[in-house]
Amino acid sequence: MSSGVTVQSKCLDTFQELKLKKNHKYIIYKISDDLKSIEIEKSSDASATYDDFLGDLPGDDCRYAIYDFDYTIPEGPRNKIVFFTWSPDNSKIKSKMIYASSKDALRRQLVGIGSEIQGTDFDEVTYDVVLEKVNRK
Repeated sequence: MSSGVTVQSKCLDTFQELKLKKNHKYIIYKISDDLKSIEIEKSSDASATYDDFLGDLPGDDCRYAIYDFDYTIPEGPRNKIVFFTWSPDNSKIKSKMIYASSKDALRRQLVGIGSEIQGTDFDEVTYDVVLEKVNRK
């Protein structure tokens, strides 16, 4: 199911900067107020932390996000680009439906995603929970 929402070119350009140049640690996307396009709500600099990222997710509205997730396992340091679909339990039903039906418009254009996380509560997107999901073999 598609909502007809388009993706602004800046969304893709900023993703490439995160992926290739490591200029950003995360990008938060939102659907525009007129419900016609996906746009960037915020992009961080490369020094931002995971706590900064979580602090920028709204507690009562949906978003998409990309996070450049660094972690270490016994074999050494690793990195995965993680795509988040953030849909808090207390967000409006209409918002949840629009974000669910528009996700593929953005996700299909972001090449190089290592893992996907869906969160409805901050407990589902803690660092440890995400680390467990990205580290599955």
